Amino acid sequence: MSRLKKWIIGVFVVVSISISVGFQSGFFEIAKQIDIYTTVFKELNMLYIDEVNPAELTHKSINHMLQSLDPYTVYFDEQGIEDARIAATGEYGGIGTLVDFKEHTLLVKELLKDSPAESAGIKPGDKILKIDAILVKDFDEKGASTLLNGLPNTKVTLLLERQNKTFEVTVTRKKVDVSPVPYYTMLNDEVGYISFIQFTESAAAEVKKAFLDLKDQGMKKLIIDVRSNPGGLLNEAVKITNFFIPKDKVVVTTKGKIEKFSETFKTKEEPLDLEMPISILIDGKSASASEILAGSLQDYDRAIIVGERSFGKGLVQQYRELSYGTQMKLTISKYYTPSGRCIQELDYTNRDDQGNVPKFSDKGREQYKTSIGRIVYGGGGILPDVNFKKPATTKTTETLLKSDALFNYVTTYFYAHKTIEEPSKFNVSANEYANLRVYLATNQQFFETETEAEFKKANKKALSENLQGSLSKSYAEVLATIQAEKLKELDKNKEEIIEKLTEEIVKRYYFVEGVYQQKAQFDPVISKAVGLLNSSEYQKILKK
Repeated sequence: MSRLKKWIIGVFVVVSISISVGFQSGFFEIAKQIDIYTTVFKELNMLYIDEVNPAELTHKSINHMLQSLDPYTVYFDEQGIEDARIAATGEYGGIGTLVDFKEHTLLVKELLKDSPAESAGIKPGDKILKIDAILVKDFDEKGASTLLNGLPNTKVTLLLERQNKTFEVTVTRKKVDVSPVPYYTMLNDEVGYISFIQFTESAAAEVKKAFLDLKDQGMKKLIIDVRSNPGGLLNEAVKITNFFIPKDKVVVTTKGKIEKFSETFKTKEEPLDLEMPISILIDGKSASASEILAGSLQDYDRAIIVGERSFGKGLVQQYRELSYGTQMKLTISKYYTPSGRCIQELDYTNRDDQGNVPKFSDKGREQYKTSIGRIVYGGGGILPDVNFKKPATTKTTETLLKSDALFNYVTTYFYAHKTIEEPSKFNVSANEYANLRVYLATNQQFFETETEAEFKKANKKALSENLQGSLSKSYAEVLATIQAEKLKELDKNKEEIIEKLTEEIVKRYYFVEGVYQQKAQFDPVISKAVGLLNSSEYQKILKK
């Protein structure tokens, strides 16, 4: 045997041993940690002084572990699997309400159009106290809400509270379909508009149906609105992109640790249209599949993107079946648009010591080029070609929009106004904003900032330590000043608040469809997109 052959064989053996040892070492570490966890779990269940619920303990430990990774890697018990299926398909057997668990009751936040709940006379703002013979207060949030769902054609009796009065209604469940395209229309003789709210299994079919209908009506230019669309199924984003670019073009590429999770997704069908001018509307809540659609059409110079920078979710998840009927959805790869950019904004791997997540865009954004050589950027979401600037949302406004204050105000408004104008004619006046401010001033409990919460906590601590003394008057004065400043801070985002208030009011009377009907007439971003499509600026943007 030659010296060279011996050397090659020797290297091969060393590498093989190294890989084997590395694999065994990695496997041992996993086995070791599982054994430690099992031992701790067994000791707790056997010896802890109080009774321990094994299922609850396991659920909490799994969730805590996954929360340290990213918000998209989650564990589902049997009911969670059903919730995930509903999110993916957009259909379920139920009464057609969106509910929120508040103060041991289920609060009806929204009704679906033509749902059993609507037919039974249920209204947003109603509190569900009892479901058949079961008191809602005896359940947690997830357990209570699942009692509303069931097989189609079964009945459920609800005890409701509305305007301080209780009454019962019986509702017959049915199969409920949540349409990913709540509304589409012709904005003028040439421009069509499609509102698009989620990438479920029927998304591509519904968008195609809307597109062909609008084209039959004479559409020559198109606006697709994916603002606040959180995404969904990746393959649906590929199909919809395929409507506007040729067959056998790359739409998105995924790259994962495991080779089989690294894939290239290409268009498979002949397109519906290759020439029609298109504008995609995005905002800070457009994420995932919405960003794939916008980013791929931007990379091929097939559409102009209008609005605000998108959310920046460049991670792909997959459902994995676990034992005993449970599942886990976990992040398996990152995705890349045709130009090669990953638009992931948050770097979950490199949290600081306080648990804060850094942003990739803080380190600078890499440049990429579209098909004709236009500059686009990776990291930090999709940057629009035409940025629609608005005042930055203040912390106080964010707190308001996350609270129930706006919802509660609209509930009061709803019972004070039996009807409103049809959505295409309805707009909230400045007077209504003033009324909202008065309402917030007299209902401070619905809307509390961090400053108020911390100030109240400090006062409570002073009381517990007998340090209150003559501070009571000063405390009340300072709190009143904070609350007055809080309302002034809202004025910085007056237009944004009026927009959200308008949406909430219209939704009460005309459902989600009405919200987009109203936007089609009054939304400034839609108006901007129409103007771009009808001007030479569209072609200027799509030139190098």
